[in-house]
Amino acid sequence: MAEFNAYLTFEGNCREAMEFYKGCLDGELNLMTVGDSPMAAQMPAEMHSKILHSVLTNGAIMLMGSDKLDEEEYRHGNTVSLCLVCKSKKEIETLFSKLSTGAKAVNPLREEFFGIYGDLTDKYGFHWMFQADNPK
Repeated sequence: MAEFNAYLTFEGNCREAMEFYKGCLDGELNLMTVGDSPMAAQMPAEMHSKILHSVLTNGAIMLMGSDKLDEEEYRHGNTVSLCLVCKSKKEIETLFSKLSTGAKAVNPLREEFFGIYGDLTDKYGFHWMFQADNPK
């Protein structure tokens, strides 16, 4: 079966954001700039420092992103949420705390009928949902 992975587009601050997410989620981060790519010769020099593609992986987590490279206007949408399904109360509390840096908490972590839940909008404007099932 296919996997679902989130891909975020940034307005020139992809490197900063992905390094922040790495600090929160750990894992391995790979960044490719336009200038380091095979398409460098086709792009203006001022675009060479932009991130063409990035990927952060840690176990089952894969978060990808890039800087906006085309002419279309950048519009930050509110139709995408990134959901972290955590294995324990400690894990959900740790990740929520780290990603809360500079964020707006929409719903602080709390016990719900289905487990622990909370959500926030991070400092880059992306909506994150956090869930951990009730211990059996």
